[in-house]
Amino acid sequence: MKDGDENEQVRELQARLRQLDHFDRAPTGFYGTITGKAVTAFQKMRGLPGTGVVDATTWQRLLAVTKKPTADELKPSTTNKLDTPDARCMTGRVLCISKESRTLAWMVDGRVVSSMDVRFGSENTPTREGTFAVGWKARKWTSTIYHTPMPYAMFFSGGQAVHYSADFAARGYAGASHGCVNVRDRAKISALFDQVKVGDKVVVHW
Repeated sequence: MKDGDENEQVRELQARLRQLDHFDRAPTGFYGTITGKAVTAFQKMRGLPGTGVVDATTWQRLLAVTKKPTADELKPSTTNKLDTPDARCMTGRVLCISKESRTLAWMVDGRVVSSMDVRFGSENTPTREGTFAVGWKARKWTSTIYHTPMPYAMFFSGGQAVHYSADFAARGYAGASHGCVNVRDRAKISALFDQVKVGDKVVVHW
């Protein structure tokens, strides 16, 4: 297995590396730079050449020190652990978004209904922090500035929105948004989009 590969064996590789704390996110099945670095770290720790490519020796060594991944390990519901909700999230209907834990918790009257991993803007295009409200929604939308698809967009501050990102799903935290809150789990944000109403509160915090 090497950079650019995309299949279920790569997903298993990532899940096994995650058991050893070499891979710190949900398995995607896509072999990118993050997976390559994780493989290199594993190889060096085991006294193998740090090529970042999985040959037969590397694979056998990995199989020997890990267990067969469970279904939840292969496709975990949420990679990142939720932190304590901000006080502003404890009343009403709130998209509670934490930059610290890189999570979004959909909360109703202080109870977490669902949660998902999120990614934010870069240093040059940061995601704004504060208390906002969902101004409008669009199930299918393409950015008028960057010309990139923004499915299930829920706008809360100017052009910044919570939306599904195919790039986040493929590359994980190797990339960044242009200020929006990216979600990589299409099924979860599709369900969330159907529940959130215009006017619901959005809290972006550390």
